[in-house]
Amino acid sequence: MLKEIIMQSWSALRRQPLRSALTMTGIVWGIMAVTLLLAYGSGFRSVLMYTFEVFGKGAVIAWPGTTSEQAGGERAGKVVKFEQEDVQRIRADDPLVKLACRETVGFEDISYGDHLANAAVRGVCPAYGEMRNEVPSDGRWIDSEDEQQRRKVVFLGAVLRKKLFSGRPAVGESVEIMGTRFQVIGSMDRKFQDNNYFSSDDESAFIPYSAASDLWDARYGKVIVFEPVAPQFEAKAMKQVRATIAERQGFSPSDKRAIFMDGREEYRPIYDGITLGLEGLLLFVGTLTLGIGGVGVMNIMLVSVNERIREIGLRRALGARRRHIRLQFLLESLALTLTGGLVGVVLSMIVAKAIGTLPFLGPAYEDTSGKVDIHLQISWQTMLISVGVLLIVGILSGIMPASRAAHLDPVEALRCE
Repeated sequence: MLKEIIMQSWSALRRQPLRSALTMTGIVWGIMAVTLLLAYGSGFRSVLMYTFEVFGKGAVIAWPGTTSEQAGGERAGKVVKFEQEDVQRIRADDPLVKLACRETVGFEDISYGDHLANAAVRGVCPAYGEMRNEVPSDGRWIDSEDEQQRRKVVFLGAVLRKKLFSGRPAVGESVEIMGTRFQVIGSMDRKFQDNNYFSSDDESAFIPYSAASDLWDARYGKVIVFEPVAPQFEAKAMKQVRATIAERQGFSPSDKRAIFMDGREEYRPIYDGITLGLEGLLLFVGTLTLGIGGVGVMNIMLVSVNERIREIGLRRALGARRRHIRLQFLLESLALTLTGGLVGVVLSMIVAKAIGTLPFLGPAYEDTSGKVDIHLQISWQTMLISVGVLLIVGILSGIMPASRAAHLDPVEALRCE
């Protein structure tokens, strides 16, 4: 029975090929709007979340402040200073902290031959690279032997490397910092991070903390960088770190002015809200466009019902039930929408391939690589959402015509001229 109904539906559509094709045009345009807008929204979200997470997915930056609460025999107003013993206590006593180290910084001239640049020279520990997502594109990152042996080695950010070496290989070469020669052991590609402290990582030079101590007084770290064991434990890890340092230095663990902390997870809902909100808005706009095409399908199907009243009456007289008539017109509506949808998806993929990349953050960073621009890619998630919207539109477009056809009186329908 179902096969017969499908064949009858296909035969009815073939009787009016031009009308069917014109009706499907609205569906094609609508599904292209849904698919391409979803692809744009997905690309926008990918770029924005990349610039957020490239800073370091779990890194927390702790800044020393001044106590505001009296604790024990200590008065308020004591300046907090980060020492190596604080980091050692955090590593030993705080189970929710995965990695931790101090960071110091000096803004110094770095020279290579006749090239000179002023940059942030940052003394860090080996674990810093993992916490802050410092991924080498050439060479390697600082290791524990570099730190223990106070080696004069340096890891360069992408922009600083370009200023000093103008595109030539940097690994193995030596640069001069404060009159001391440092060997370049590695460098990284552009990070395009949207959040910095001290300076952009792209314009920084990273050296072992012990080597920084040989250049300037680094007894007290400028900040402590640590990473929780998992993002969901960020707030508790912050509390543990503050309590550990407070116990050692003698101030209240509830004194938030003593240590300021900047984590990533507290900002994630903002980014999620922006990106998901935009994707929802684009889906709504695309669905409205597709809905207009669905109205066109509904109108054509209503016209088709009026033209086939006698046919419907004859079929009812020969024993066809209302559900058979209803199913036939629903299938005709779905056939129009799904065929148009298939064409629309194929055209969307062709258009997305032809456009490729749309400018977004590239001009702001003066970058031509396209890494932080929007790439129009039709993912399987986009396809599933588009097909789901298409099916809903197809069913809604066919319900009214199918219901009208199914409720025609057979006698009155046979009398219709």
